Amino acid sequence: MLTNALRSALAAGILLGAAAPLAQAQQPAATIHLNQVGFYPAAPKVAVVVGAAGGRFSLMAPGSTKPIFTGDLGAARYDSLAQQTVRLADFSACQTVGTFVLAVPSVGSSYPFQIKPRVHEAVAQAALKGFYYQRASTALPPAYAGAWARPAGHPDTRVLVHASAATAQRPAGTVLASPRGWYDAGDYNKYVVNSGITLGTLFSLYEDFPAYCGQLKSNIPESTNALPDVLDESLWNLRWLLTMQDPTDGGVYHKLTNASFDGMVMPDACATPRYVVQKSTAAALDFAAVLAQASRVLRPFGRALPGLADSCLRASTQAWGWARQHPATYYQQDELNKQFQPAIQTGAYGDEDVRDEWAWAATELYVTTKDEQYWEAGQLLATTTLPVANWGQVRPLAYYTLLRFSSTLTPAGRRALPQVQQRVQALADSLQAGHATRAYGTVMGHRARDYNWGSSAEAANQGIALIQAYRLSGERPYLLAALTNLDYLLGRNATGYSFVTGSGSCAPQHPHHRPSEADGIAAPVPGLLVGGPNPGRQDKCAYPSSLPPLAYSDTVCSYASNEIAINWQAPLVYLAAALEALQPQVSYLPTPRQGVK
Repeated sequence: MLTNALRSALAAGILLGAAAPLAQAQQPAATIHLNQVGFYPAAPKVAVVVGAAGGRFSLMAPGSTKPIFTGDLGAARYDSLAQQTVRLADFSACQTVGTFVLAVPSVGSSYPFQIKPRVHEAVAQAALKGFYYQRASTALPPAYAGAWARPAGHPDTRVLVHASAATAQRPAGTVLASPRGWYDAGDYNKYVVNSGITLGTLFSLYEDFPAYCGQLKSNIPESTNALPDVLDESLWNLRWLLTMQDPTDGGVYHKLTNASFDGMVMPDACATPRYVVQKSTAAALDFAAVLAQASRVLRPFGRALPGLADSCLRASTQAWGWARQHPATYYQQDELNKQFQPAIQTGAYGDEDVRDEWAWAATELYVTTKDEQYWEAGQLLATTTLPVANWGQVRPLAYYTLLRFSSTLTPAGRRALPQVQQRVQALADSLQAGHATRAYGTVMGHRARDYNWGSSAEAANQGIALIQAYRLSGERPYLLAALTNLDYLLGRNATGYSFVTGSGSCAPQHPHHRPSEADGIAAPVPGLLVGGPNPGRQDKCAYPSSLPPLAYSDTVCSYASNEIAINWQAPLVYLAAALEALQPQVSYLPTPRQGVK
């Protein structure tokens, strides 16, 4: 029987996680944690059984008592962060295609899952479609949005220049048009800094896997045109981004926002004034990086997008020039509110260490233009170690770009390549070290600080770092390690949740996301990655546990663990799509013997 969520998704042209529509004769065991979407036939397949005493496990079709595969649970492992004793059920040797549950005597059966080729394609499609549901300034009709259709909201054709952003040419109260863009998260504001890493990640996916992106469809209004859907969707936000640059000086407004957050209402119910707020160095540099990357990505589509590549590069260089003149103009919202009215109470995205933004912007301009003045200004190698990427630390994107274009660099870039390669590989090595022996066998969760605000994005960005190391070295262990983090996001974690709405049988039902809360539909907007466990619990909501891997609450209240955000969404798209594109390399097991093990 199809669930209402699946019917709606099919109407919208999306296939949700394969497990979602399957009815079961009994309640699944909440202590069997596994990727609820499924597994590639010739790739590793692992489930985690919490608290089991040992013994056998079996795979069988839902409702059947005839096993198609049996095995022994592994030795007990202890997860000190979650304070759980677990055993692994490894059924990697089973390559039978179909829909199954994993059963453990005295424990019960798992949620259903599939073993099949292209098993994560639906996740990649739904995750990309998640950006469509975040579009501002446009209606989402049923033909594309299914049950989640809605009227247009926030036209943003009459946006006011806030006093903090005023200039002689554009005094406070000047009216601007700044339509389109994506709502940043569960709220309805649009932020330049967070758009930076988001667009950079999506453009990087296209640059790394253009052939796969060419056939990745998400059923959006532009799906029939000459561009891949990932670029069409990115253009919705890129065209808004271009409106955030002041043409008189090249500076970039930090954000477009209400003075305070809208209530839990639909976009078309919102009518409070909107403002562009203060220019900042971080915004200008993120803008410069993304527009330089967009220029080279979009140039081959000149017939469909005449002049856009040139406009992007021109805007990028102008933003770079403004940043050079204003190298330390930081967005400090509390200080701003002491000087200007109305006070701004929305997300700050304040960043007072912009060395990584300088490195990223300089690298993208250098690779696009081959002008070594940018290379010299970027100081790419100023730090000796490379962190996992996040909105406040974008240096890894510069390294990935240099690896991607290593064969076309000028001498200055080529001289730095050995250090760039070494640091990317060192990051990947530090991530994957010992992961197979941990309680859950995933890269994610090897240290308490993995569980932060947006821990799901930490897992996805770790996966991207591992894929970059695989692309650099060709060593398959990096790729298989990245796959464990997709398993983590889809249910192989201490909570047992799939953190992607609509994908899997136990996925979030109450994300902190205004349209999902206000639309009157029981199922949330599908394909959205929620933040995940966060022991900081800054929202002060009720959580089932304060332990880092378990500090997750599937409630609307919990913006610290259950909100969605575009900068979390983009690495999910990258990770799922990249693993699909690399599926032949993920598959590595020998052909199994027929019958039951």
